[in-house]
Amino acid sequence: MESTKLKRPKHKGSPKLFNNPILEKLTHTHISLPLIIFSAISAALIYYGIIEKGFEAPMMVLLFFAGLFFFTFVEYVMHRYLYHIPATSERKKKISYTMHGVHHDYPKDKSRLAMPPILSLVIATVLFIIYRVVLGDYVFGFLSGFLIGYALYLAVHYSVHAFKVPNNFLKILWHHHSIHHYRESDRAFGVSSPLWDHIFRTMPRKSPLRDRKKQKTNVYIDPEKA
Repeated sequence: MESTKLKRPKHKGSPKLFNNPILEKLTHTHISLPLIIFSAISAALIYYGIIEKGFEAPMMVLLFFAGLFFFTFVEYVMHRYLYHIPATSERKKKISYTMHGVHHDYPKDKSRLAMPPILSLVIATVLFIIYRVVLGDYVFGFLSGFLIGYALYLAVHYSVHAFKVPNNFLKILWHHHSIHHYRESDRAFGVSSPLWDHIFRTMPRKSPLRDRKKQKTNVYIDPEKA
């Protein structure tokens, strides 16, 4: 598990990851692109499942929410074990930084808050093939929910880094993810939900009462004052 001692992130600028201009361009993604793409694909899968495969609406709803729920688990596992892979070699260090470390160094870089759509589409295609083999025609409802789960994750992640903390029940997501970035990078891996952090006991550690006021001011960092 990585150290909880975090270096100070940068809230301005966008680092160069590749010398190749095409590859470098592909690492920057406007958040609207994946949201539109995966919402449209999800809608098409539901339409095909109902119109062409004859699924009743209740079954599609059940499959949709099953896929959505499963995505929250995949999100947690990917973030914890892939994005935070221990940098035991220079190659792993490079891969880890390119995939996720750059985001921790530049958390306010809005163009790198989503995976490039081309790569996402390749992964979605692979998932369709795998789920089709395992689930058969149920894939149309299940994958639609899974992809919407991914879109919701992107929306939450972008909002947490791009907008101020809301004064409603959603502020727990801002607080949870900010702890991961600014206080305990080996905790709070859930972005769209803290559910799996509760289940796998990776919720933020309990802090002494005397430290809480200080931590509260450190968790939310104003990029204009950083």
